[in-house]
Amino acid sequence: MKIYIFLVVFAFAKVAISQSDTSINTDDGILVAQAQEYQKSLSEDYKNPETSILSKKQLKDFNGLEFYPIDLKFRVSATFTKTPDATPFEMSLSSGRTREYVMFGIAKFEIEDEIFTLPIYQNTYYIDHPEDEYGQSLFLPFTDYTSGDGSYGGGRYIDLEQSDIVDNTLIIDFNKSYNPYCAYTTGYSCPIPPEYNDLTIRIEAGVKDFGMH
Repeated sequence: MKIYIFLVVFAFAKVAISQSDTSINTDDGILVAQAQEYQKSLSEDYKNPETSILSKKQLKDFNGLEFYPIDLKFRVSATFTKTPDATPFEMSLSSGRTREYVMFGIAKFEIEDEIFTLPIYQNTYYIDHPEDEYGQSLFLPFTDYTSGDGSYGGGRYIDLEQSDIVDNTLIIDFNKSYNPYCAYTTGYSCPIPPEYNDLTIRIEAGVKDFGMH
């Protein structure tokens, strides 16, 4: 009788663990699918002559953007600390001009057992125009060890919304990082990631460099 009970309990435990593993795998599958859909949509925008910033010559041989393989270790849950007393500053642009931003807060997260912090910014224009289409938007520019060695040397961006911050927690998915327009063509003035936004790690996630243009 004791042996029978043990076998029943053991079998139930195996089923419970199996169901838990399936749930975890299913959740991961959803997250991967979401990143894939984002990347597909971004690539389609560049392929579509109606929405693309690429020239007709570039589009002729363009088959879509190239991305690093999706890796969920680069989708991080960050502790977010707001910086309400931060002083606005002029962020340098690739054209030599500047644009005023303010540090909205600091995200602290872990990748491969190493702690990183990234300031997140808000265009000061939207402080006075919160009703604007992008009035709640936040801006995360960054460079990393792939910058100029696999990804665009001028860094990459991630778009965020203030509503993404829940209970002082913010999900940052580097698989959804994208290039500034300056990575593809001339004539644009793109924010240059501040030195505080340089990550001392290879972020092999998101879009790769476009190459020469």
